[in-house]
Amino acid sequence: MLGPTRFRFLNDERALTFPDAWNGTDLDKLWLYNLHYFDDLNARDAEERRAWHDGVIQRWICENPPVHGNGWEPYPLSLRIVNWIKWALAGHDLSSQAAHSLAVQVRHLRRRLEFHLLGNHLFENAKALVFAGLFFSGKEALEWFSLGRKLLDRQIQEQILPDGGHFELSPMYHGLILEGLLDLMNLHSAFQMQPPDAWQDATARMFDWLRVMCHPDGGISFFNDAAFGVAPRLEDLEHYAAGLGFVQRPEGAGSRLLEASGYARLERNGAVVLADVAAIGPDYLPGHAHADSLSFEFSLHGRRVLVNSGTSVYGLGTERLRQRGTAAHNTLRLDGVDSSEVWSGFRVARRARVTVERFDALPECQLQAAHDGYRRICGHPIHRRYWALGDQGFEVKDVVEGDGHHLVEVFFHFHPSIHLQAAGPNVFVVLCNRGVFALDFVGDDRLRWSVKCGSWHPRFGVSEANVCLSGVYEGPLPTQFLTRLTWPA
Repeated sequence: MLGPTRFRFLNDERALTFPDAWNGTDLDKLWLYNLHYFDDLNARDAEERRAWHDGVIQRWICENPPVHGNGWEPYPLSLRIVNWIKWALAGHDLSSQAAHSLAVQVRHLRRRLEFHLLGNHLFENAKALVFAGLFFSGKEALEWFSLGRKLLDRQIQEQILPDGGHFELSPMYHGLILEGLLDLMNLHSAFQMQPPDAWQDATARMFDWLRVMCHPDGGISFFNDAAFGVAPRLEDLEHYAAGLGFVQRPEGAGSRLLEASGYARLERNGAVVLADVAAIGPDYLPGHAHADSLSFEFSLHGRRVLVNSGTSVYGLGTERLRQRGTAAHNTLRLDGVDSSEVWSGFRVARRARVTVERFDALPECQLQAAHDGYRRICGHPIHRRYWALGDQGFEVKDVVEGDGHHLVEVFFHFHPSIHLQAAGPNVFVVLCNRGVFALDFVGDDRLRWSVKCGSWHPRFGVSEANVCLSGVYEGPLPTQFLTRLTWPA
C-alpha cells in the first residue's frame, strides 16, 4: 500500500478510484484478488501506514456489501479473514463495525468452502475457520474452529507428502503452505493451546524439503508455477519458526532424492543441480503444473547459471501457455509438442509419467530417469535423461527411444547474468557478468546449436532478457545426445 488509494501488486502499480476499483474490469483478476487480501496490514513497517489501514478497512466494509464482487469469493475471503484477525491480535483496534463484518464474512465462507478446487484453496479456507473460531467466542465460533481443525487434519495428511513436499509440487506454493502452518502454530500459542503433533511434524518435514529445493542463493527453484515475492524466503520462514521456538537450521541440504515428491538435488564442490523427476502433481489437481518433466536448474559458486522460465502471469492467454510449455524449461521437446498437454490457464490433458531409474549420492552424484509423455505421438518415443555431477563439471545425456523420423529440440536457458561466446563448432564459453566464473559448454555434434533470445520471469509482472542455447536434430529414432559443462578447479 503506497497511499490511501495507491497500491502495487504483482509489480504493477495503480492509483485507484473507489468504489469502482474493487471490481474494476480494466484490472487482472489476480491483481484484484491481491487488493482484497489486505496483506499489507501485516507487512514490514506496517505500523507506519496504520491510518491508511484503518481507512481502507472502513472503505472495504462500506463499498463491498454482502455478498457481491471479488472480495466475497472464498479464496480472497479466506486470506482477508486471517489478515484482519492477525492485525487485531497484534494490538490494533478492530471496530465493532469491522468485527461484525468479519463475522459475516466467516459465515459466508463457511457456506462456500472450495471442495471443488481442493489443494491450497481448501487449506486456506480451513485456516481461516480456525483463526475465526479462536478469535470469536460462542457456539458458532466453536463450530468454525472444530470444522477448520478437522479439515486441516485431513488436508495436511493428504497434501504434505512423506518427504515433506506439498503435493502440488510448486516450491512457491510449498512456501505459502509452510507459512500457513507457522501461522496456525503461532495462533495456538497466542491462545495458550498446543497444536497437534501431526502439524508440527509436517512443518519440520516441509522445512527439510524446502532447503533441498532452494539454490545456494537462498531462493526457490522454478518448477511448475513458481516466482519470487509471493511466498516468504526460506530465511524468513526460518526466522519466523525460530521466534516460535520451533526449528534449528541444519548444516546443509547435500545430495538428496525426494522420492515421494519426485525431485532430486545433486551437490558437489560448489555446484548444485536441481532436477525434476516428478509427476506434474496430483492427477485431480494439475492447475499449477508445467510441462517440465526432466528439466533441471544449475547453480555454480552460489550463482544461478541454468534456469527454468519462472511465472509472470496467470489467467488465460498465449504467454501463460508459453511459460507452462516444455520449450520454456531446460529439457527436451519432440515434434514441437509439450511433454504434458497443458492448456487453458490451469488445465492439463494427457500427462507424462516419470520413472526414476537410478540415484547415487556418493561416491558419484548421478541421476537417471525417464518419462513417457511422448508415447502419444508416432513411434511412441520415450525420453530418458542422465545427469552426472563431478568436481569440475557435469554431463547431461539424453536418450530418445522409439521409431520414426522426428524433430528433437534440447533447450538450455541461462540466467540473465550469464553471457555466451562462441568458441568453436558446438562449443560456447559461459561467462558470469560479475566475473565470478567461466565455464565451457560443449554440445553434441549431432545437434545444430544456435543462440536465441529468451526471457526469464523471476516475479509476477516481470520479464528479464536472457539467452537460450537450442540444439536441433531431425532424423530417425532411437538417438542420443551428450552435453557437457566444465569449469576450472
